[in-house]
Amino acid sequence: MSDPTQSAPLRLGTRRSPLAMAQAVEARSRLCAAHGWPEDAVELVPVTASGDKIQDRPLAEIGGKALWTKELDGWLAEGRIDAAVHSMKDVETIRPDFLAIAAILPRADVRDVLVGAASVAAIPPGARIGTSAPRRAAQMLHARPDCTIVGFRGNVATRLAKLQAGEADVTLLAAAGLERLGETGVGTPLAAEDWLPAPAQGAIGIECRADDARTRGYLAVIDHGDSRAAVMAERALLAALGGNCHSAIAMLTTVTAGQIALRAALFSPDGAERVEDEAQFPADDGEGPARLAAQLLAASPRSISDWFEGAK
Repeated sequence: MSDPTQSAPLRLGTRRSPLAMAQAVEARSRLCAAHGWPEDAVELVPVTASGDKIQDRPLAEIGGKALWTKELDGWLAEGRIDAAVHSMKDVETIRPDFLAIAAILPRADVRDVLVGAASVAAIPPGARIGTSAPRRAAQMLHARPDCTIVGFRGNVATRLAKLQAGEADVTLLAAAGLERLGETGVGTPLAAEDWLPAPAQGAIGIECRADDARTRGYLAVIDHGDSRAAVMAERALLAALGGNCHSAIAMLTTVTAGQIALRAALFSPDGAERVEDEAQFPADDGEGPARLAAQLLAASPRSISDWFEGAK
């Protein structure tokens, strides 16, 4: 495929946060390597997202995941950028019709990292857990009901600084984010089989306009099939459950020879109740996630099912 610098660089939009910029650099590197382009064939175009401007309140209170995407969506609609790089964990399950998820990069470590204690069991009694993620809060309260949750937002550096300042005793961060920032020595990774990750955690996605065949063709070359299958199955399960940024949903997916194994747990907001189930289905079975969602909701106590039904 031709070098886009023969006309104009491919404009790749990204949030300005250090982690988002690191993800955009990875996307550019993969594009240039796959196509044999020089680095200046892809221009990084940063934007300050609403979610980065407002950090004193939980995401669910101020507009949800759209706060990470709306500026970049607008720039795509206006033609100011050709594609946008996202952490797929932060992308709403229902996207505007004019957009297409053109590539999912090879998924990184899906685990959470515990910072401030060697294990969940080793957290001191009555400790303050710094997180604003409903999944992490509910999962922690389920395992350690003696602990309390303290609201914690901001980028990785901000949250580590808050922990250092004593605003909480323990916090949780995504292993993939720490790795991309070169902070691999921070905290203790939690086994994903025991501490289920967030939907799409560790996955970088690239969106473009659905009718932009040129850009879709460029991006298709770096789309990773197994990572796409896993992420799309998790997003489909999230959509079928009616989950949003208020919801405490955790899941773990493996893809082997075209078969998906998807395990998920739902929690009541206070972590007191938990229901878990799993399913296996072919990667091209679009109804597999919906069947699992129905099983989970059917087995859920009212404290969970009412919460999800209310979100729909």
